Amino acid sequence: MLETVGLTAAEGEVYRLLLGTESASAEEVSGRCGLDAAAVRRLLLALEAKGLAYPVEDSPGWFAAIPPEVALVPRLQRHSEDLDRTRAAVFEMVQAYQRGARARVSGEAIEIISGAAALRQRLRQLQDNTRHEMTWFCKASYVAMSPESNQEQFAAHARGVLYRVLYEQAYFDDPGSVDNVVRGVHAGEVARAVPRLPLRMAVSDRSVAVLPLASSGAPGNPKELKAALVRESSLLEALIDLFERYWEVGAPLRVTEEGRIGGADPEDAASLAAEDRHLLSLMVAGLTDGAIAGQLRVSKRTVQRRIQGLMSLAGVATRMQLGWHAARRNWL
Repeated sequence: MLETVGLTAAEGEVYRLLLGTESASAEEVSGRCGLDAAAVRRLLLALEAKGLAYPVEDSPGWFAAIPPEVALVPRLQRHSEDLDRTRAAVFEMVQAYQRGARARVSGEAIEIISGAAALRQRLRQLQDNTRHEMTWFCKASYVAMSPESNQEQFAAHARGVLYRVLYEQAYFDDPGSVDNVVRGVHAGEVARAVPRLPLRMAVSDRSVAVLPLASSGAPGNPKELKAALVRESSLLEALIDLFERYWEVGAPLRVTEEGRIGGADPEDAASLAAEDRHLLSLMVAGLTDGAIAGQLRVSKRTVQRRIQGLMSLAGVATRMQLGWHAARRNWL
């Protein structure tokens, strides 16, 4: 038990016996512990060397114990401090290893991009290097690259790259957003709309993704913006799957010959009037009643009345239900 403070089991036993008496000789201790006197004498000398016993001056061959609070407690304290330092050193090595392991893993799959300018440059490079398909989650209020400045998309279209883009409804509240979508669709973009998107994201050729790490709002300082570039990994597979799940439920966005969002596909069955299809497409895209009225060149009250009529026709109680019903019935 006393090995941690530097005593052997035999030394510890002799020390305990010595503590029980004022002083004792090797022969006396030998008679109480079962060891021969010569062995006890060697143990007493070892205790003396370790500072736990001392010879009695007027009694040759006799030894007395130094109290444990003097002999052992300081030694135990030093041992505890050494153990604490050793523990701290080991923990530091563990943390250094874990940091290195994380860096190695993240270096393979994830790269952090700092600043809006760096993110904008990466998005341009990503599109320039795309050969087959770009997929996007477009939320309101861009954080690095404005839609009208993204000329790389049109160069990619010219190379035959397919763009599949999902817009959340709040995106259409931004000034000029409708014109940007119309321009993209005219160039070959396939666009859909959903009520809300969980994040901003661009994926190139299903092999690399870029997503800003800011919260849903635009960051206050562009220099503080952080983004993640995700290469081939289980995380990238999950992000691609997330896009496809949202794509499945997205409402298609079409562009009329006049250059406006909405309108019937000529091959659709004529179950609704073209103007009602147009209105539904605008509603599902997330435009406000006022914006729809401006597109259709009618009053806001007329838009609301026509939507109520379509809800009655579909037998639904909410606009969201109307959107799902319209998608299922191919009214869009």
